[in-house]
Amino acid sequence: MGKIVVKFGGSNFKNKEDVAKLLKIIGAYGEPIVIVVSAFYGITDFLISSINRVSKREMDAENVLSKLFEVSKGVIDTLIAEESIKDEIYDRLRERISELKKYLMGIHYLEEIPDFVYDSVLSYGERISSLVFSAILKEHGFSCEEKLPEEIGLLTDGEFGNATVDLVKSEKNVKENLSGETIYVIPGFYGVSEVGKVTLLGRGGSDYSASAIAYCINAKCLDVWKDVPGFMSGDPKIIKSPITISRLTYTEVAELSYFGAKILHQRTVEPVMFKKIPIRVLDISGFKGEIRPVTIIGDEGYVKKAVVKSVTYTHDVGVIQLIGPGVGIKPGILAKVTSALNKSKINIKSVITSQTCIDILFDKSDLEAAYRVLKGLDLHAVDEIAVLDNICLIAAVGEGMLEYPGVASRIFSAVAREGINVLIISTGASSVAIYFAIDKKDYEKAVPAVHREFFGK
Repeated sequence: MGKIVVKFGGSNFKNKEDVAKLLKIIGAYGEPIVIVVSAFYGITDFLISSINRVSKREMDAENVLSKLFEVSKGVIDTLIAEESIKDEIYDRLRERISELKKYLMGIHYLEEIPDFVYDSVLSYGERISSLVFSAILKEHGFSCEEKLPEEIGLLTDGEFGNATVDLVKSEKNVKENLSGETIYVIPGFYGVSEVGKVTLLGRGGSDYSASAIAYCINAKCLDVWKDVPGFMSGDPKIIKSPITISRLTYTEVAELSYFGAKILHQRTVEPVMFKKIPIRVLDISGFKGEIRPVTIIGDEGYVKKAVVKSVTYTHDVGVIQLIGPGVGIKPGILAKVTSALNKSKINIKSVITSQTCIDILFDKSDLEAAYRVLKGLDLHAVDEIAVLDNICLIAAVGEGMLEYPGVASRIFSAVAREGINVLIISTGASSVAIYFAIDKKDYEKAVPAVHREFFGK
């Protein structure tokens, strides 16, 4: 049986009390584990802001390095008490941060940020946290070794900004490099291309890193520690009494993450589901000395009596509508559109078609660029291109969504009783999800209405 891969997020390192709890958690495992860490809170945003300012010559490289050291030093001072240990970490931190200088100088002189430079600079948020946390573990008597993705051979397809881990090529390398009987600490969020370039795995991609590593070492399970009580039937910010979900399938979690649930990165389930490695979500605030998962994600599903297990939503989407009397039957329109968007590296979240309109869903951050691309195309059957950028996408998720009659009817009846107009509906695209779009101003009524319909509260 393999090791357990354990993921800790940046929010788990806010103060000494948090670190003390992490040390107890690691001790409670009672065996060597592989730990994947995110950047400390605020470091990635600082790096993004800094490189943008350097490219505009509003800030010089030395200033960035100095401020990054001070920010990181502040974290170290908060988390570590022993002065001699701190001095040693400061020296290693200076050495690691100094590696950034050549990238920042290049940005300064070019006045632009090449993709490979952007990815390399942002990877240092995780490199700093892995350096510091491995030192903390050693200080407290744990046998521990920091390993970087380039050292263990975590290889990607080479796409900058949103790379995919090449599981086949990585498996042998990673398994061999993590075979020792010690605790390994690995920075998440990035891998390396076959030619050695750092490639990010998408914002929040440390969960995905951990899942890929779990695949490579045939892990017993992937444990993801959060400061929230696992997956729930609804967002506690707008649902008064949501229910914790103890079991979910990979597919259900993939859809919940895709449609707005922030518990796991959208791609986390991909690697582990190939080998049926369970994901266990654990609540740091609820730790009482034992490793007790709140939600377990696996291959075996079940159909809840009311079918719907969770209602989620997101505002981070927009829709572009291609409108015309014959767009639904005119051949070649979608092929032309998707080809042009692909060339511009713009991802399509979903497509819904009718005789007179093609609705294309995008991440809101891609909406403006997608509109420019589509306006530049010669689409003869399209009379108008409209943008819906003030919407909320709501999804009801659960096994049995398409097999059991009446689920969609109950969803839309609940919304209709609130006097809310539905702009777009999609059923059948996923076997476990029904989703629809409404005006953003109505989401605080619509989401609770659907939740009440299936959970009674």
